[in-house]
Amino acid sequence: MEKLIYVIEDDESIRELISMALTSFSYQVVSFDNAEEALKVIDGQMPDLALFDIMLPGMSGLEATKRLRQHPKAKDLPIILLTAKDTEIDKVAGLDSGADDYITKPFGVMELGARVRSIFRRLPTNEKESAGTEIVTADFTINTETREVIKNGEQISLTFKEYELLRILIKERNRIVPRNELLNEVWGFDFLGESRTLDIHIRTLRQKLGDNADAPKYIKTVRNVGYRFIGESS
Repeated sequence: MEKLIYVIEDDESIRELISMALTSFSYQVVSFDNAEEALKVIDGQMPDLALFDIMLPGMSGLEATKRLRQHPKAKDLPIILLTAKDTEIDKVAGLDSGADDYITKPFGVMELGARVRSIFRRLPTNEKESAGTEIVTADFTINTETREVIKNGEQISLTFKEYELLRILIKERNRIVPRNELLNEVWGFDFLGESRTLDIHIRTLRQKLGDNADAPKYIKTVRNVGYRFIGESS
């Protein structure tokens, strides 16, 4: 069955280009020129993915994302933000609002397809993981079926990318995970021109975990190499 994607973009030419590209990748696409109309439709029919432009007339893509994250049915809806801005603060704001990923305009059709496929992609589990649904450390319990992350008895709300990063780092906690491996595992391809993407996601993940980059308790940066989970096993 075709995946259903909602595209919310006020620029008609860009909206049509995205819709045609996604249709060519065998996705079903419904497009909107404003967030208010899209939210009304989402309340009745949940898509498999939503792409929101940040700068929309009326309600912005950031505000729409925040509202969806508060909606019981849409709190886990994969969301990609489209932005013409190329500053780190805008990207962090997008991730903080609850988006799973962002794409900076202008972007290529192949990059768009790769980003969307990476959202739908689910990493295969190894035999140890498939024997149960939980990955456990001293402070964390990860349910690999529901994607729930519990820290010291309290649930933490993570975006899809943040969850995948934490899951991989905890699963591979006995080694340093190289940057390119994390990019390939989580995003499915190397980011040309987006070398800060991983760092920004790690930063927002650390904030939600209550970690400190200068004195890390959970995620250690190994400069020019990658990252390592250093939390103790239970």
